[in-house]
Amino acid sequence: MGVLVFALNLTLDGCIDHREGVADEVTHAWYTALLDEFGALLWGRVTYEMMESYWPAVARGELAAPPAMEAWARKLEAMPKYVVSSRRATFPWANSYHLAGDLRASVQRLKEATPNGILVGSATLGAALDALDLIDEYRFLVHPRIAGHGPRLFDGSLGEARHLDLVSAAPLPNGTVALRYRRSRGG
Repeated sequence: MGVLVFALNLTLDGCIDHREGVADEVTHAWYTALLDEFGALLWGRVTYEMMESYWPAVARGELAAPPAMEAWARKLEAMPKYVVSSRRATFPWANSYHLAGDLRASVQRLKEATPNGILVGSATLGAALDALDLIDEYRFLVHPRIAGHGPRLFDGSLGEARHLDLVSAAPLPNGTVALRYRRSRGG
């Protein structure tokens, strides 16, 4: 069974607004390498629609982008993308699939069917999956900024504290820090 990994960008004060991060070649190269470790992506509808509005055009060469962003776009294009949505059932972007039904059961089936693991990249969905005790790891790219506004990671959605074990911490050349935590199941 594959692991379910919640990965997200955030600022030092926990802001997860995608416009507040460092969206450069280093960040995109890091995320492209991260995708290589997994067998599928899992997003909520809002994240899917945000990504769908830009990255397929980059992958097709219709929008100019630096090399690391082109590589990211091509990787996204090829990767299986599962989308949780109660408002939309069709997802035309290449390799996109609707994940319907009971969230816990459908994600558990997806974990069982994806031995290389699944990367969750949506804040609201990640929090919902965490509340269901389905998240195995967290990969956060912390950006050297203080946003001073929200939305914020988890934003009061957890019922209790999560105890995590640090797996790695790596500073990147652009000032971001890649943090990897595993859920501590014993504490």
